[in-house]
Amino acid sequence: MNAKNVIENLKKRFPNEPEYLQAVEEVLESIEEAYNQHPEFEKANLIERLCIPDRIFTFKVSWVDDKGNVQVNMAYRVQHNMAIGPYKGGIRFHSSVNPSILKFLAFEQTFKNALTTLPMGGGKGGSDFHPRGKSSGEVMRFCQAYLLELHRHIGPHTDVPAGDIGVGGREVAYMFGMYKKLTHEFTGTFTGKGIEFGGSLIRPEATGYGNIYFLLNMLATRNIDIKGKKCLVSGSGNVAQYTCEKLIELGAIPVTLSDSNGYIYDPEGITREKLEYVMDLKTVQRGRIKEYADKYNCKYVEGGRVWAEKGDIALPSATQNELNGDDAKTLMANGCIAVSEGANMPSTPEAIEIFLKNKILYGPGKAANAGGVATSGLEMSQNAIGLSWSREEVDARLKGIMNNIHENCVKYGTEKDGFVNYVKGANIAGFMKVAKAMMAQGIV
Repeated sequence: MNAKNVIENLKKRFPNEPEYLQAVEEVLESIEEAYNQHPEFEKANLIERLCIPDRIFTFKVSWVDDKGNVQVNMAYRVQHNMAIGPYKGGIRFHSSVNPSILKFLAFEQTFKNALTTLPMGGGKGGSDFHPRGKSSGEVMRFCQAYLLELHRHIGPHTDVPAGDIGVGGREVAYMFGMYKKLTHEFTGTFTGKGIEFGGSLIRPEATGYGNIYFLLNMLATRNIDIKGKKCLVSGSGNVAQYTCEKLIELGAIPVTLSDSNGYIYDPEGITREKLEYVMDLKTVQRGRIKEYADKYNCKYVEGGRVWAEKGDIALPSATQNELNGDDAKTLMANGCIAVSEGANMPSTPEAIEIFLKNKILYGPGKAANAGGVATSGLEMSQNAIGLSWSREEVDARLKGIMNNIHENCVKYGTEKDGFVNYVKGANIAGFMKVAKAMMAQGIV
């Protein structure tokens, strides 16, 4: 395989899908050498079969708002690969959602899920519907309308969706309720469900906690203690909130949070009490992060990004491409020693290049944020056996999975000089598992 030729061919076929092409390029360049050690892969044209999704469903969703007006949104489900298990991946409700973003997310999800060692394929879905500013009734009616079409394509052994940006416990519950009504079945078709109806403990916390467990593994390779380290956290949703919670528990000092309007910088550190306020502000009141700055009298930068501030560790926990080359240079100049991604593909290729060049600890999203989908996999297991595990048991399993992912990254990513290239390690480890399964199953 010549990675550049494959990418050029994909660019001709999908010219208007930059996010998808970016994700594919990053993976192909890092697995090229390992791929070419297996001529049987090339004979079976494995790379093209792996890059292109199995199927994509595109449909409209018509729903009625509180004023009686009919609204129409576009909706999608990308089923990328099910070589090692049913399609598994979140649903995103945000005005930015388009096929390119969902294809990139489903592609990434395939390798992320393989890294967890759990039997899950890769998928992703969503809609350009934005829950912000909508009433709970409007959100419910949209979710129900969305499921009228989606329910035909999902199931516990087919495709198991979960939450993502704009889809939290409320939205998952509405979708699960409608799925149950339409299918006359109570099955573990959705993950991220409420505890009362089949959800798993630690699920809301899992992506944030898992990212910190991965970070701790990386820091341990250089005998660095996280205690007292200033941490730049972006975002203010589930991932950012529970990232902060775990940092506070370990004695680190989170100093930033953000949303799409701007960011706050609290030099004294976000304490447990302040974090409780953020959780209420973002989850219950659905307010803006600026209100934190007003309440605690700290710095707020309209339209800015947290990477301008000085910190020891950067934890991007918002969305794709939120950290660019200039941001990476600023982080390096300010003495940042580690970047661990709680979001999906938050760093641009230029930023990643700078991190690797400076040989800092850099945990890519498909490895570092796999804790969320890992715990979703644990929720599927609990649903399948009809049991609920304790908080301690789920947390221990999550820790074990993140440690295992780190070990695989080190195994496949250690270079001749001893530097661990986690990008290369994560991509090769995930790819090899999926590739071997596809080869065993023939040309299908």
